[in-house]
Amino acid sequence: MSIYRLFDDPVFPDPAEADPDGLLAIGGDLSPQRLVSAYAGGIFPWYAKGSPILWWSPDPRLVLFPQRLHVSASLKRCLNSGCFRYTLDKAFGHVIRACANAPRPEQDGTWILPEMVQAYEGLHTLGFAHSAEAWARNASGEDELVGGLYGVALGGVFFGESMFCSTPNASKALFATLVRWLDARGCTLIDCQQTTAHLLRFGAQELPRREFLARLREGLSSNALAGPWDFATR
Repeated sequence: MSIYRLFDDPVFPDPAEADPDGLLAIGGDLSPQRLVSAYAGGIFPWYAKGSPILWWSPDPRLVLFPQRLHVSASLKRCLNSGCFRYTLDKAFGHVIRACANAPRPEQDGTWILPEMVQAYEGLHTLGFAHSAEAWARNASGEDELVGGLYGVALGGVFFGESMFCSTPNASKALFATLVRWLDARGCTLIDCQQTTAHLLRFGAQELPRREFLARLREGLSSNALAGPWDFATR
């Protein structure tokens, strides 16, 4: 397998050309045009400090069909308790930075580097990247951000990027709340990128790359997720 080097044009090779681990290309930039082109083609950036930009299209691909969301009995009790308040696009910058700083036992450092933060904040300004937030009252009686996640939306597809949690169950409850809202909005596919036991418990499943790309093309034909995001609207 050849790893392609990207240059100025925001175009990508066929994802079928990726190596067995899913690495497809190297180089390029994080411009909005290139990022949108990447996600629309089933490709995403993921690299570490000191590395060139690496572009991936794994096979298989973990996805969640919103209507197949599984919510455990314990999580249902949490959702019904009303212990968190949920918002959309109210603290994108805080969320992505909290995700970057969240300790992850399976990783050494973070892939959400300063240039990634800047790039996704640019996508947020353009209406492509979104955040969801969970808030709880602290000891002073003030709302405190205790969980969050962010990702990219194109057509009727949401591409999840990262989440954080500083209070037990906050990110789980937020994720379930978001998926239900996405389903009601008409989202047909949530891209989870890589397989984790955590997401499998929510009902996520692996798809061969070819099927994922077909589902992606179908989802991109919709405009279900365009426009302002607010839990109060469908």
